[in-house]
Amino acid sequence: MDYRPGNNSHKVFYLTGFTSLGEHRRLLSIPFLFLLLYMTAANGIITFVIATQKKLHEPMYALIGSLTLLSFFFPIFFLPRMVVSFASGKNNITKDECLIQMFLLHYCGCFQSSILLQMALDRFFAICWPLRYHNIVNLRNSVIFTALLAFRNTLTIVVKVGLFIPLTFCHTNTIHHCLCEHSSVVMLACGNIARNYIAITVAFSLTSGDCVFIAATYIVIFIVIFTSSSGESRQKAIHTCGTHLTVLGIAYVSVMCAFVGYRVSGVPPDVRTLLSLAYLLIPSCFNPVIYGIRTKEIKVQVLKVFKSDKVEDEKS
Repeated sequence: MDYRPGNNSHKVFYLTGFTSLGEHRRLLSIPFLFLLLYMTAANGIITFVIATQKKLHEPMYALIGSLTLLSFFFPIFFLPRMVVSFASGKNNITKDECLIQMFLLHYCGCFQSSILLQMALDRFFAICWPLRYHNIVNLRNSVIFTALLAFRNTLTIVVKVGLFIPLTFCHTNTIHHCLCEHSSVVMLACGNIARNYIAITVAFSLTSGDCVFIAATYIVIFIVIFTSSSGESRQKAIHTCGTHLTVLGIAYVSVMCAFVGYRVSGVPPDVRTLLSLAYLLIPSCFNPVIYGIRTKEIKVQVLKVFKSDKVEDEKS
């Protein structure tokens, strides 16, 4: 499994994350299955409510709905296979399957950063230029800006993942992970992988640039908030921005921990795997809870939907 003579390249990989647990590794299928069910249900409910309730058909709620929709699909791209792998002990994955999973995971990761950026800009215009908000944040401008971000993300990830295709794996096909995370696979390749690490750095720089821009935007927002007259609108603005900053902090801290874990020597493989899974799972776990509890309008509409369903059941 670990060595093949000659110049042939492995076409099948073996995902060996958490194999140090031995027979107890099978038990991991239980908590990860519950996580999958919870994340799809919670994010699905928030997305459904935002899509069906007319009172939530506003730019900010549309962005929240996009984020929860992304969080709905994100775990589906890798958790089902991971659960089956833990339960059955079958850890093999073909190179083509690995490529597809890698593309979907990193593509969604880029769009998560883009949505958080759009949220920050939405709050910036709403709080700093309230009289011009509806002129700036309209359908035409939103579509143009979203298209530009989509082009940026697509180009970045296509190049990043595309550079993986010609790589050969002549020494080992054992990946110390539970999924095809780009860095953990590329580091196993034979030959020169400098271009791959440049692509990784560029992709990380884009999301880091988003984070810096978002941070600067919220600094300006809070300066405007605290220099304006106090009142109910000020408290509402602080509450709304606090909710977005909580989501932002969870997302970027998770990414940073995973990124550092791969670049600090001496970190055990299973710890790296856990940090990488945390980066993928934590935002999807907490986003629906944060927006469902802290955003009053969403919470009211969620309760309204469940109450109406209960009333209909009682009538029937």
